[in-house]
Amino acid sequence: MTSTHVTELRSDALNPALHAGADAGWQRQGKLWSNLKELCDLLRIPAAPTVHDEEFLFQHVQFKTGQRVHTIGQPFDTLFIVHSGFLKTVLIDEFGNEQVLSFPMKGDLFGVDGIHTKRYASEAVALSNCDLILLPFKKFTQLGRSYVELEHAMYSVMSRELVREQAMVSMLGALSAEARVARFLVSLSERFADMGYSSKLFNLRMTRHEIGSYLGLTLETVSRTLSAFNEIGLITVDQRSIGIKDLEALRTLRRLPPSSSRSKAAGRRARMAAAGTTTPPEAGGKDWNPIAAA
Repeated sequence: MTSTHVTELRSDALNPALHAGADAGWQRQGKLWSNLKELCDLLRIPAAPTVHDEEFLFQHVQFKTGQRVHTIGQPFDTLFIVHSGFLKTVLIDEFGNEQVLSFPMKGDLFGVDGIHTKRYASEAVALSNCDLILLPFKKFTQLGRSYVELEHAMYSVMSRELVREQAMVSMLGALSAEARVARFLVSLSERFADMGYSSKLFNLRMTRHEIGSYLGLTLETVSRTLSAFNEIGLITVDQRSIGIKDLEALRTLRRLPPSSSRSKAAGRRARMAAAGTTTPPEAGGKDWNPIAAA
C-alpha cells in the first residue's frame, strides 16, 4: 500500500464529521494511533497475515469520566474499541430514566447498534477516563472486501457481544436477585482476568444504582446482597473495592441462606478467628448451604 493511502486513512480519521463525539473528547500525551495488528490483538482475533503493520492506522480519542461518546439518534459512522477505561451504554426513556445495557471494558467493541438505522440506538458514557480507538465503518467495510478472514473475525467479535447480551436476558428471567448479583461479580472477575488484571480484587467503576439497572434490581437490593455476600464470606467489600473469596460458590449460588443462618455462621467464624483457627466455615460447607434451592 502506498504512503498516500496511509495519509488518506489518517486524514479521514481526523475528520470531525467522522466522529461527532470526538469534540467532547480530550487529547493528551500518549498513544494516538494503533495499527491493525494492535487492533486485532486488543479484540483477541487473528490479524490478516498479509497486512503490513502500518498499512492501516486507527486514531485514539480520550474521554473524561462522565463524558458522552455518542448519544441516542446521533448519525452512525464509527465503531469504538475500548483500549483502556470503563463505560456504560444506556437507553433513556421519555421521562429521562436510564436502562443500562452494558459495561464496555478493555477489548470490547461497541456502537454496533447504529449499523441498522444509521443512527446510534443507545448512549455511551465514560465511567472513568477512557482511551478509545475509532473504527470508521467505511474503513471496516473496505477491510472486509480486501481481507475476508479479517471480516469474519470482526463478525465473531460482534457475535460475542450479542451472546453476552443474550446471556444477560436469560439470567434476568431465570435467576433470583442474589444469583444475578453473584453472576455479575463472576462475569466481572472473568473479564478482569481476560484484561490481564487481578480477578480476585478489583474496583467497581459503576455505581450500585447502575448495577441494579443492568440487573433489573433496585439499588437497595444490590447493596443488601453485596453486604450479605460479605457477611457469609463469599466476598469482601470496602466501598467500591470488591475482593472475591469464593468464586465457585458465587458461580453456582441460587439463593442465600436465611439471615438468621448467616448471622450464626458469621458468629462462628468470628469465634474461630479469635481462637486462632484459620479454617472457618465457608460457603458450601457442612454448616450451611448457600446454593440450596428455595
